[in-house]
Amino acid sequence: MARRKMGPPRMMVEKAKDFKGTLKKLIQYISKYKISLIIVFILAIASTIFSIAGPKILGNATQELYNGLISKITGTGGINFNNIARILLVLLSLYVLSAIFSYIQSLVMAKISNDTTYRLRKEMSQKIKKLPMRYFDAKTTGETLSIITNDIDTLQQSLNQSATQLITSIVTVVGIFIMMCSIHVGLAILTALVLPFASIFVMFIMKHSQKYFKRQQEYLGIVDGEVEEMLGGHTVVKAFNAEEKLLNEFQKENEKLYESGWKSQFFAGLMHPIMNFIGNLNYAVIAIIGAYYCSKGKINVGNIQSFIQYSKNFTQPIAQLAQVMNQIQSMIAAAERVFEFLEETEEEDNGTQDIDLENIKGNIEFKHVRFGYNQDQIVINDFNAKVKAGQKIAIVGPTGAGKTTMIKLLMRFYTVRQGEILIDGHNINEFKRSELRNVFGMVLQDTWLFNGTIMENLRYGRLSASDDEVINAAKMAHVHHFIQTLPDAYQMELNEETNNVSGGQKQLLTIARAILANPKVMILDEATSNVDTRTEILIQKAMDELMKGRTSFIIAHRLSTIKNADLILVMKEGDIVEIGNHNSLMKQNGFYAELYNSQFEQLQ
Repeated sequence: MARRKMGPPRMMVEKAKDFKGTLKKLIQYISKYKISLIIVFILAIASTIFSIAGPKILGNATQELYNGLISKITGTGGINFNNIARILLVLLSLYVLSAIFSYIQSLVMAKISNDTTYRLRKEMSQKIKKLPMRYFDAKTTGETLSIITNDIDTLQQSLNQSATQLITSIVTVVGIFIMMCSIHVGLAILTALVLPFASIFVMFIMKHSQKYFKRQQEYLGIVDGEVEEMLGGHTVVKAFNAEEKLLNEFQKENEKLYESGWKSQFFAGLMHPIMNFIGNLNYAVIAIIGAYYCSKGKINVGNIQSFIQYSKNFTQPIAQLAQVMNQIQSMIAAAERVFEFLEETEEEDNGTQDIDLENIKGNIEFKHVRFGYNQDQIVINDFNAKVKAGQKIAIVGPTGAGKTTMIKLLMRFYTVRQGEILIDGHNINEFKRSELRNVFGMVLQDTWLFNGTIMENLRYGRLSASDDEVINAAKMAHVHHFIQTLPDAYQMELNEETNNVSGGQKQLLTIARAILANPKVMILDEATSNVDTRTEILIQKAMDELMKGRTSFIIAHRLSTIKNADLILVMKEGDIVEIGNHNSLMKQNGFYAELYNSQFEQLQ
């Protein structure tokens, strides 16, 4: 069983390679929302300021109550509840305004982050259609999916939370320090001495927890892969009695996940109690020194109460800043991968001439074609072939001979390094890629159908086709009778894995789709390799009908299926070593005869 390379979930503290450059790109990208961002920043600052002013005003209420009690005790007056009520009403108003501003800025920021990620997903979906084949050959499906899902989600969440949290934390630290200075400068400086100690503890904890968070996310990805493999391949697992082996492997990875998980949570869990300890220690010191100053008449009781509350809250923004910085690092790392994807070199769709596709007959010529996926790894050395319109051409040879590569070059998935490929005398580079590919129809070894009705899947070959045209194509592919036996016939829904029809039936459906496309040139890449003999006979009949009057290229390992080909190109190590029909090649008693006889012997 091949495990899909989905990749582990992204680590929260992963760092970007080019932090400043990516941050600049991200700022430029969201600059269209600059008015909304300015509103968010103003509202965040206002909300924080109103919240910070609360303890000072509450201290005034406490002082008013204290003065009233003293006056009542001394017999000189009483508690002025009207003044206290007015102060508390002002305090309530500030807290309500703070909550309203905070709510509005959260709504605006959520819209900005959602709009940004919506644009990014849209641009990425459009980008996928423009990427060259070499990108998909170099990247796994899991890597690309991870960018579109994990990285975009990380960017959205971090952008929504970190921007306002960063402003709020900074304003809170600065604002609290200013308010403490307005009460007593000496005590404020004493409280500020907590900052370096708190910062050291925070950095120490984050440094040690980061590596365990990284391991936790990596092992989580591995465990997810193990579970996915067991669920996806449960039939094979049971068939080979491999349950115990897989369970042992899962147990090993699960133990690693457990170990890294508890260590990461342990270090992360230290943050709150340590910051509480520092805050309480500072609280005790301020209480003692404040009481001393109060006894000397240098500060009143209400101010002590306000100052103590400020000092308790002074350490919280520091921990928040550390978390925000990790979020920002994760956000920039995710944004960097997204922008790298969006900046990938696109496949150009330009052509040098305007060619009328209706006049294309299907004459194809390969002239001294040389190609390698890498410059130091040449796959096609010197390929020469001339194909007349309407001919059925078989390309045979051992694995790695370059058969499928030739098809990729023909459809301009890759560009030849030397030589040229001509269609009706036109170099394929003169066509627009999209127009060139309209000339071809393909039926591959690996069938591709999507979640939808059979009618929708077949119409994918030509979206403008009528229902009758789709049904006629199905009849030509000898799949109409099978479709009619299904519960909902052409409206039957294929499930996500399309495993509610057999492999042979799926192949017939893809052939019907190709017939509907009505191409000038047909390409069949191992189209009958995964079907039974009876289905193969049906496919051969459908193919014979389909290939009438069309140039056709057939790539086949089962040489018995291409006996009636007009021309057989025998490839070996990137070159054509033999050319002719089946009978003439067998008479040569060369490489083709050797391949054919070896298959025949295996059947005996």
